[in-house]
Amino acid sequence: MTPRWPSTLWVVRHGQSAGNVARDAADAAGAERIKLAHRDVDVPLSRLGMDQSRALGEWFAAGEEDGRPEIMLASPYVRAVQTAEIFRNAGGCLPAEQICIDERLREKEFGILDGLTRYGIEAAYPEQAEFRSLLGKFYHRPPGGESWCDVILRLRSLIDTVSLHYGGRRVMIVAHQVVVLCLRTIIENLGEAEILAIDKEGDVANCAITEYRFDPKIGHDGNLVLSRYNVTAPMKDEVPVTREPDAIVAARG
Repeated sequence: MTPRWPSTLWVVRHGQSAGNVARDAADAAGAERIKLAHRDVDVPLSRLGMDQSRALGEWFAAGEEDGRPEIMLASPYVRAVQTAEIFRNAGGCLPAEQICIDERLREKEFGILDGLTRYGIEAAYPEQAEFRSLLGKFYHRPPGGESWCDVILRLRSLIDTVSLHYGGRRVMIVAHQVVVLCLRTIIENLGEAEILAIDKEGDVANCAITEYRFDPKIGHDGNLVLSRYNVTAPMKDEVPVTREPDAIVAARG
């Protein structure tokens, strides 16, 4: 009988992006808007982000073949697709593996707050800053954007797809920080306070691994069990670890 869940599920945040770098510059300057040359969906990896993705792929390639992904799913955002492609080209997954792009893995949408720093939101949309303070990041939905709950809703159908088609397989998902956290919420059945406590401990590092292993002894027909979270050990000494929030950070905190 085919198991309901993948034998191994890795969830990886994309490598450092040009947006992460621009966000740091905007914060340092006290600017209200992040200077980006692209739409958020089109923001590419930085040079360091490419090196991080390659280092992760080479680390997987150096292991046993049955420890590499058989299935790769990625957010359609350029930085996530580039991370997956560089990882694959470095030998991180089985050679013939294609990358399945799934829009349900996209970044949280920020609506009217897109491109603004915290300073920018307080200046342009003080009422949104107040709403977020009252509601919290889990439930606050900026006009035209999403709350964490909205992201969780679309990811529940993604998890159903993974369960339906990839039972017993080794699956890697490449996406974004909020997606990593929201997938933890679903898989581990966490509540608002629990996942926000995890988020408060620190940002998910670029190219960090969150890994689940299938345990047939848990529940009625087995379940996924967290094996490791936010692991950056695969990074080589010459490839720095980065933990910047995503470029549009104001709705996250």
